[in-house]
Amino acid sequence: MSLETWAGFVAATLVMLAIPGPTILLVIGQSLGAGRRHALPLVAGVALGDLTAMSLSLAGLGAVMAASALLFTAFKWAGAAYLVWLGVKLWRAPVTAGAVPPMTGRRAMRDAYVVTALNPKSIAFFVAFVPQFVDAGAPFLPQAVVLVATFVSLAAVNALAYALLAGRLSGAVTRPGVRRWFNRLGGSALIGAGVATAAMRRA
Repeated sequence: MSLETWAGFVAATLVMLAIPGPTILLVIGQSLGAGRRHALPLVAGVALGDLTAMSLSLAGLGAVMAASALLFTAFKWAGAAYLVWLGVKLWRAPVTAGAVPPMTGRRAMRDAYVVTALNPKSIAFFVAFVPQFVDAGAPFLPQAVVLVATFVSLAAVNALAYALLAGRLSGAVTRPGVRRWFNRLGGSALIGAGVATAAMRRA
């Protein structure tokens, strides 16, 4: 893979990441509710989810999903239901003065991982997007490693930026009424992402 090809992949990835999807809405929603304390677990979950989705795509699952309406629908509804469930939980989270909704770093990472890995549009997109940057005359595995590592790294940095920004907004308030509003804003974003995921159609 040439440097020019890799640079083109980086540019295309940055453009794609600039458009917030279900994963980023999850990161924003969780960070608005819990603050910056779970930024790193959320980013770790996003990175592992993208690593899983992209690896499965390159292994052939993306092609199977693109051809199978049943498999695509199953992934779509599983991801949508999980997003709505998380949104409702955040909306209803109890709030007390100076407190954040009870959430462990492990749970934050799990939520981010599941939502990212179950995004059927990403899996189908990877299988159509990544091969355009693969040199057919060179060994596939080294190129795949470079492309996966590049995408996962950029996605993690992107998620971290959103998490820190949303967490800073959340940390600026301490009154229960205002924090409850933040929780409901984040919960609404997650529910909206779930509805949008459910409405997705195969490309």
